[in-house]
Amino acid sequence: MSILRRIANLFSRDQLQHEIDSELRSHIEMRIEDNLAAGMSQREARRDAFLRFGNRSATQERTAEADAALYFTGFWADLRYACRQLRKNPGFTATAIFVLALGIAASVAIFAFVDAALIKPLPYRDPSRLVALFESNPLGPRFHLSYLDYLDWKKLNSVFSSMDAYDNMLFELKTAAGVEQAQGASVGDGFFRTLGVAPILGRDFRVGEDLLSAPRTVLLSYAAWQKRYGGRADVLGQTVTLEGFPNTIIGVLPQGFHFAPVEAAEFWTTLHHSTKEDRGEHGILAVARLKNGVSLQAASANLQSIAETLAKQYPDSDGGRGATAVELPELIVGRSRPILLVLLSGAALLLLIAYVNVASLLLVRSENRKLEIAMRGALGASRARLARQFVTEGVLLASLGSGLGLAGASLAMQLLGKLIPADMMSSMPYLQGLGLNGRVMLFACVLSLGAAVLFSIVPMLRLGRNGAGLSVSGRGFAGTLWRRMGSNLVVIELATAMVLLVAAGLLGKSFYRLLHTELGMEPDHLAMLRIVTPQAIATKDELVVPLAKTVVDRIGSLPGVQSVGLSQGLPVGESGNSSTFEVVGRPTPASPNEEMVRYVDPGYFTTLRTRLLRGRYFQANEDATRPPVVILNQAMVKRYFPTEDPLGRRIAWDASSPQMEVVGVVDDIKEGPLDKATSPSIYLPFAQNPHRSFHVLVRTTAEERSLLPEMIAAIHEINPGLITLDGDTMADRINSSPAAYLHRCSALLVGAFAGLALVLAVVGLYGVIAYSVSRRTREIGVRMALGAHRGTVYAMVLKEAGWLVTVGLAVGLFTSVAAATLMRSLLFGTQAWDATTLIAVAAVLGLAALLASYIPARRAASVNPVEALRAE
Repeated sequence: MSILRRIANLFSRDQLQHEIDSELRSHIEMRIEDNLAAGMSQREARRDAFLRFGNRSATQERTAEADAALYFTGFWADLRYACRQLRKNPGFTATAIFVLALGIAASVAIFAFVDAALIKPLPYRDPSRLVALFESNPLGPRFHLSYLDYLDWKKLNSVFSSMDAYDNMLFELKTAAGVEQAQGASVGDGFFRTLGVAPILGRDFRVGEDLLSAPRTVLLSYAAWQKRYGGRADVLGQTVTLEGFPNTIIGVLPQGFHFAPVEAAEFWTTLHHSTKEDRGEHGILAVARLKNGVSLQAASANLQSIAETLAKQYPDSDGGRGATAVELPELIVGRSRPILLVLLSGAALLLLIAYVNVASLLLVRSENRKLEIAMRGALGASRARLARQFVTEGVLLASLGSGLGLAGASLAMQLLGKLIPADMMSSMPYLQGLGLNGRVMLFACVLSLGAAVLFSIVPMLRLGRNGAGLSVSGRGFAGTLWRRMGSNLVVIELATAMVLLVAAGLLGKSFYRLLHTELGMEPDHLAMLRIVTPQAIATKDELVVPLAKTVVDRIGSLPGVQSVGLSQGLPVGESGNSSTFEVVGRPTPASPNEEMVRYVDPGYFTTLRTRLLRGRYFQANEDATRPPVVILNQAMVKRYFPTEDPLGRRIAWDASSPQMEVVGVVDDIKEGPLDKATSPSIYLPFAQNPHRSFHVLVRTTAEERSLLPEMIAAIHEINPGLITLDGDTMADRINSSPAAYLHRCSALLVGAFAGLALVLAVVGLYGVIAYSVSRRTREIGVRMALGAHRGTVYAMVLKEAGWLVTVGLAVGLFTSVAAATLMRSLLFGTQAWDATTLIAVAAVLGLAALLASYIPARRAASVNPVEALRAE
């Protein structure tokens, strides 16, 4: 048949069918005539002719399908029939599509976050060769370097093709409207060449532009270029004043560029450090590119060797310090990796339950269609023809569920993105532009294809071995198949639901314990504000101290204020600065002591209501003219003065620095992250060690947040040049801290998955038991006719459900403990095998499952024996 004829057949289906029917009829008639001529009777001749050519409808269909072009016409007929079947069963259709869409929406939405954080390549050249460098000390593996150590690392290493420093900055930006704070960074002159990033406008920093004597230049982020300069090309060569110094704009960075360690930096300047700086002043970090063929382990060993050499050469400043190298993607993603993987696992388990539920529905539906399929088989439909119909219906169902699931995933991504606080989003720039990109769509297609295959195969299991159709009885192969598969599917659902419920319970318990961990203070009715002094004041300690005292007095006079305190940092956050020290009178340790240092005023502890355990607080007159003093926390005392009274003892930064007397011991304040143990801390008087930037903490009898505008107004009355930032309450700071946010989100999302899994698993169990009861109606009728009591019927049905629940819970118990062990890094104060959680989840799931089984059991016990037997 010519190609033109095939194409024409697509538009003349009725005519083609008429031609095929006419030709088939003529062949039958000729066969009858031949048989009559051979001596057969009229009846025998017709019977032989029809046996020879088979079912006329089936023969017509096979003949039409021989034309490949007309195959698509048959497919269109199958599709229309599948649509009619779905319309005839709105309950099944709506349930199946909704359940599948729910599973796909959750999986695709969470995968989009995983893709953005863990799969999508960073916007650098060959990012897998980039590493972040830190200096290690007794407090941990990731701390700042000194500028002189950085220069030595850069000069002495043999494993990096390039290395450059960077530092997060908060610039004082001069604008036409006044002075404001702008996020920025200072970097080495080769920083962007190390990353493999080139400006889209202008040029990069040149070699030597990070020297102290070099002219000051600046690169703009794309966002700053658009926001502050309207995207104009003539921005090059203009001057911007940062920290009181004019900087020439030399270029604009690409739109997709981000570097999470410095958050949303707008202005990128070069470092202007001097080789005369103190080697003990640690304030920068570094990034490097590995040479070809060099592994991360080899680079770490090389850096550690250099650090050990420097420690011997400069024992006062570098003693006990080492080096740490980590892959740059690991630094950028940070602690998000485990929670994202847990959420993806939870979404995958929910998807599994959705697949199982829809498969169960299809099995039930195929049982109800056994007569239809048997009749189609009797009329000549082949096994392949029936299978093609099932495939069409499975693909249609999967397509509808996947389409709705993609729409739900897009909405879920938007909602989840809005739940991330703005300040946290600035440290996760890889989540910007989150959406249905190519990788996410490919993932969705894989899920949809898997659903289509599953939903096509499951109904095929009901086809007879010879392809003639289904058994009409349903008490043989059909009933046995359903009982086996349906029961196994329910066990899988119950076990999966238990895994999610246990995970949600453990994460919820961890979150509760995190929020109720001992803080060493009373967080209620505490308001906080950060103040940055102008450059003209910041460089003069004699101006900062009286200014800070004026701020305390002015805010203390506001209505409702009970007390005011100052601090160089805030509790419940990242650990503050650290410093090495010596205990006077003790031998110099082989590894230098190093602990966290915080500068506070006399009102800090009373404002936080931190308990004084021994000694006294700082006094108002303890400034730079008085002997230096310190206060220690309880953890510091336990580590360094476990068997002696620390009061009166003296510590010093080194042998050449002034000795500081210990005048008090306070309870442990949670100065660092909520989910980390409280570290030993040293508190020094702010007046003896003033800082340009400090925080004001206020305890008030009124609602905390309502006091913030009054605090800002009072500060600007003192000096309009003072910059106020980060107004917040302590309660909000605790609740929105990174640790609390991650634990809360993981608990809520996994809890939502678990709740949905519980509902789907219970519904699945109900379907199995209800179907089993419907198949055993005659048996139950006979039993009751022979005298069986209703209680016996209840027991029979509930026993079947009880076995399924018991097996599901047993399997779920072991898998839950295994899964919880894998996510133990996310747990706080909770063990993976927490007995209370396991017992509670098993009880809730078991009770819900048995309640779901009670409804079909009650229906079975209400069967009228006479009606049941008559129906048979």
